[in-house]
Amino acid sequence: MLLLRRARRRHDEGASAVEYTLLVAAIAAVVIAVVLGLASIVKDAFTSTSDCIGSGGTSVSCPSTPTP
Repeated sequence: MLLLRRARRRHDEGASAVEYTLLVAAIAAVVIAVVLGLASIVKDAFTSTSDCIGSGGTSVSCPSTPTP
C-alpha cells in the first residue's frame, strides 16, 4: 500500500509540471499576440509624429493647433 502511494505522488508531480508548462506557453502566446497587435498602432503613431516634425507642422496628418 505504501508503494502505491509513493507511485501516485510521483505521477501527480509530473502532471503538475506538464500543466505549468502548458500554462506558461499559453501566457507567452497571449503576450506575443498583444505585442504584435500593438506594433502597428505604435508604428503609426511614430510615423505620424515624424511626418509632423519633418513638415514643420504643415502636414495634413498633423493635428490643428489653436491660435492664441
